[in-house]
Amino acid sequence: MRRFFLFFLLPVLSSCVKEKEINSYKTGNAVVTSEKRPEADLSKIKIKAEEALAFCTSRNLSTDFCILIDMSLHSGIKRFFVWDFKNKTISGKYLVGHGCGINAWSKDDSRDRPEFSNEDGSHLSSLGKYRLEGRGDSEWGVNIKYLMHGLEDTNTNALKRFIVFHSWNLMSDEEVFPKGSPEGWGCPTISNNAMRKIDPMIQNTKKPVLMWIYN
Repeated sequence: MRRFFLFFLLPVLSSCVKEKEINSYKTGNAVVTSEKRPEADLSKIKIKAEEALAFCTSRNLSTDFCILIDMSLHSGIKRFFVWDFKNKTISGKYLVGHGCGINAWSKDDSRDRPEFSNEDGSHLSSLGKYRLEGRGDSEWGVNIKYLMHGLEDTNTNALKRFIVFHSWNLMSDEEVFPKGSPEGWGCPTISNNAMRKIDPMIQNTKKPVLMWIYN
């Protein structure tokens, strides 16, 4: 009898343990486990920030702050980081879109597996370091754009491809995971409110700002 009782109780206990191990939450109508939700790696960001500071110092770029974009992260979570060099910390983080490539424009088909290219007409984002210099009018978002001067072999065609930093009405202020951010034709796009915060920072710094897109 005792053996039968334990045999009956075992599946119930196992179910309870699994229920405790899986910490789930709701996003819209979907239930997503926290085990599957990607998180930004702060140690990776710090290493990149140290490299960025050395690069900015050697290239006469701003040492007030830089912009780090980790494209290895799902586009539905915040992967655009404003790094404060002085305080050695993240002063802001936002969603950012990437290029759609052969996928449908404004959809999120490559939300967790973006491809990259430096080729004109690829509709893909380019990895590498950029100098943000040249503020102008944009047809998108809050009508502000910054020219992106590619500083590496992987992004030399940025200006030729009209790859610029701008905001987009379709971009959200809050994380949308498990959905992804809408994908454009290669420009790093952020929400309008995010641009309203970052634009004065770029204008107030005395030197061009580094944007580093990596994966």
